[in-house]
Amino acid sequence: MAKFKYQARNKEGELQVGFVEAPDQEAATKILLSHDLFVLSLVSTEKKGIKEGLFSFLNRVKVKDLMVFTRQLATLMESEMPLDNALKTLIQQTKNPILKEAIFQIQQDVESGLALSQALERQKPIFSDFYVSMVRSAEVTGRLQEAMSFLADYVEKEVQWKSRITNAMIYPSVLLGLFLIVAAVMVAVVFPKIQPIFEESGVELPWISRALLGAGDFLVKWWWLVILVVAGLVFMVVDYFRSKEGKLVASQIILILPVFGKLFQKIYIARFSQSLSVLIKGGVPIAQAIEIAADTIGNVIYKDVLEKVAGGVREGHLFSQLLFEQEKYFPPMVGQMIAIGETTGRVDEMMLKVYDFYDKEVNDIMANLSELLQPILILVIGLFVGLLFASILLPIYNLAQTFKL
Repeated sequence: MAKFKYQARNKEGELQVGFVEAPDQEAATKILLSHDLFVLSLVSTEKKGIKEGLFSFLNRVKVKDLMVFTRQLATLMESEMPLDNALKTLIQQTKNPILKEAIFQIQQDVESGLALSQALERQKPIFSDFYVSMVRSAEVTGRLQEAMSFLADYVEKEVQWKSRITNAMIYPSVLLGLFLIVAAVMVAVVFPKIQPIFEESGVELPWISRALLGAGDFLVKWWWLVILVVAGLVFMVVDYFRSKEGKLVASQIILILPVFGKLFQKIYIARFSQSLSVLIKGGVPIAQAIEIAADTIGNVIYKDVLEKVAGGVREGHLFSQLLFEQEKYFPPMVGQMIAIGETTGRVDEMMLKVYDFYDKEVNDIMANLSELLQPILILVIGLFVGLLFASILLPIYNLAQTFKL
C-alpha cells in the first residue's frame, strides 16, 4: 500500500488536507471521491529514486516560463478576450511541455465550470498558494485583470532578482574555475616533472610541497575515483538540502553568509511586504494573509517565524508588537510602519511603503554586487596562489642554498 498526501474540498467548499493509503493514485482518488471530496492535489509521499528525481528536475516549469505565461494571460485579459479563449491561445504558444499540459487542464476545468482559482489550485506544484490566493481574492472583488497584471510584475521582479544574482556570480565563478584548472595542471603535470631534481640533490621538501606532490600523484592515478566521489558527494548534499532538515540548515546558512546574508534578508522582507500588502488590499484576513505571504519568501526560518506571528494575530495580539519581538529577522522600522498602519487603518499602504524601501536597497546592493565580491575573491585566490607558489619557490630556495654551501 502506498501513502498519498491530498488536498481536497468538501461539498461546502472547505479545504481539507490529509493522507490516504491506497494501492495506487487512481485508487486513492476513488476513495476520496467516495467521501464526497473534490480532489485538488494528490502526491505520493514515497521518496523518489535518483532517475525519477533527475527526470522531474529536468522537466520542471522554470520561473521564466511562468513569467511569460502570466504576462501573456494578463495582456489577453486586458484586451477583453474571454478567459477560455485566452487559455486556448496560450496552449498553442507555450513551449514547455509540463506547463502546456497544465494550461490545457486549467482550460478544461474552466470550461467545465470551475473558477480560475480552483483550476490553478489543481496544478499546485506549478502555481503557489500566493498565486492562487491572489486570483481567488480578485475573483471575489471583480479585479481579475488587475491581479494578473500584478502577478506578472511580481514574477518578473523575481526573475530580475535571480538574474542579477546569477550575473554577479558569473565573473567570480569563471576566475575561480580557471584558477582551479591551472592549479590542477600544476599539481598533476608540472610538479611531478621537477620532483626528481629535488630528490637527486637531496633537498628536503617543505610540507606544503610534499602535500601538493602527493595530491598530484593521487590525481594522476585515481582521477576516475575522484570524479565518482565528488559526484556522489554533490548528489548527497543536494538530496540532503531537499529534506526538511536540510532546508532549515540551508536557510540558516544563507542568513549568516557575508554580503549575501543581509542581501537575502532584505529580499525576504521586500517579498513579504509586497505580498502582504496586495493580499490585505484584496480582502484576505490578515492572519491568513501573513501565512500565505510567508510561503512566498523562500526561507524556512522566516516562514516558521511568520506562522507564529499569524498564530499570535489570531489570538488577538497586535501584528506590529509581534514583529517587534522578532527584531532578529525584521528591523524595528518594519514594526513601526505596521503600527502606524494599524492606527490609521492602512496596513496595506504601509506594507507597500516598506516594500518600496527594501526594494530600492536590494537594487542598490545588486547594482554593486560584483564590486562587493571582488575583494573577497581577490583575497581567496591570492591566498591559494601564494600557497601554490610557495610550494615551488621554497624547494628552489633550499636547492640554491645547497649550491652556496
